[in-house]
Amino acid sequence: SPAVPRRRALLVRAQIEAPKPKAKANPSVWDALAFSGPAPERINGRLAMVGFVAALSVEAARGGGLLDQAGSGAGLGWFLTTAAVFSVASLVPLLQGQSVESKSSGVWTADAELWNGRFAMLGLVALAVTEFITGTPFVNV
Repeated sequence: SPAVPRRRALLVRAQIEAPKPKAKANPSVWDALAFSGPAPERINGRLAMVGFVAALSVEAARGGGLLDQAGSGAGLGWFLTTAAVFSVASLVPLLQGQSVESKSSGVWTADAELWNGRFAMLGLVALAVTEFITGTPFVNV
């Protein structure tokens, strides 16, 4: 007898995607500042971006290096004020329940801000290490 082609059954399996946990409407300060919370790396990154530009600007204008600026105490008030303003300005929207991703648009994304902050943190360390090794400010190298 001739071979009869066999029909194969098509089996389709579906998996229900687990629901994503919803963010709290108004998280507490401790939730926002938790180790894996949305605020610590963003605040540190924002301060590092401002600090990197400020350190290079002061080096270019006055000739003092980063370690001299940090050790003189003259800019301590400005540093504390900037840190407080940026921290509060970063925390208020989070405490109101807004996500960082909701403010992303075009090239200004939340991930881009994180990466810029990370590079600024590395840049500040590089400025300090360069000055420590060479003994002169980065601008004069």
